[in-house]
Amino acid sequence: MRKAVCVFCGSAFGSRPVYARAAEELGRALAQAGITLVYGGGRLGLMGVVANASLSAGGQVIGVIPRMLIEREAAHMKLTEQRVVTTMHERKTLMADLSDAFVGLPGGMGTFDELVEIVTWAQLGLHDKPVIVCNIDDYFAPMYGMLDHAVTEKFVTAESRARWKNADSVTQVMGILAKAGISGEGIS
Repeated sequence: MRKAVCVFCGSAFGSRPVYARAAEELGRALAQAGITLVYGGGRLGLMGVVANASLSAGGQVIGVIPRMLIEREAAHMKLTEQRVVTTMHERKTLMADLSDAFVGLPGGMGTFDELVEIVTWAQLGLHDKPVIVCNIDDYFAPMYGMLDHAVTEKFVTAESRARWKNADSVTQVMGILAKAGISGEGIS
């Protein structure tokens, strides 16, 4: 079975074109590596960019979207597979179950929530999958500052902080995935 990577990212484009370029590059790179993209199922913003790039490069794309967000996030109707769930909790659980690793691209509250929750799940022993933050143009630097402050203040352990694998480019993301044995081959 093909490996799959869940990408958390914004349903908006953000203020700088570099974010969309990174989403496009990641979608294409995953497809070229034979890795299935799992994501939030929308066609807007970076979500749409990463999905369209993967599809255009011949990749497999699984969207997971709650019924309540089908109109708001404009569900992508041309995916390999679109799974509709009832709640946000079901969405996150299914995306986690379908995926062998997680990548965060720039995004807003939903992206922050997804990244923090998936790292928390790892901290609790619910999974041992890589969590990679694609820190395009230092977008996540303020979040890293908060995490480091939480370590200093002894609310977050150094081990939990280390679960946030930083990548400054899509090339670095793909390198981390390769080192973790995540490619299009093998059993998921």
